Amino acid sequence: RSAEHKPVLFPFGFGLSYTTFAYSELEMLSGPTVSFRVKNTGPRAGTEIAQVYVALPPSAGEPPKRLIAFSKLPLNAGASIRLQIKIDPKYISVFDEATDRWTRPPGAYTFMVGGSSQDLPLHQTIEMQ
Repeated sequence: RSAEHKPVLFPFGFGLSYTTFAYSELEMLSGPTVSFRVKNTGPRAGTEIAQVYVALPPSAGEPPKRLIAFSKLPLNAGASIRLQIKIDPKYISVFDEATDRWTRPPGAYTFMVGGSSQDLPLHQTIEMQ
């Protein structure tokens, strides 16, 4: 059966909350490590699940984005935290059946951060060999 191309009502990672969160200061560090800030901008304490996705180069033949990390963050109203999440190299690789090993295709990798698969306000693209 083919997809009906309807908008998703509840995207992956979507959750109801009594507060709001803002993402900022995305930075790619060596390793690779993703660093960013999450702030509770609402009037109440709440918990956010910060998610990190990657879009591999088109030559990889992979889906448009892949969840590679997440972190559960309980934050009081007005509080913020800066995270540094080290990415497992296997999560940004593809399995090459011909050589029977994991490889990382060279090209542009776009890292995306946010609260759900459809709400990713932070993006940064880096060239990887």
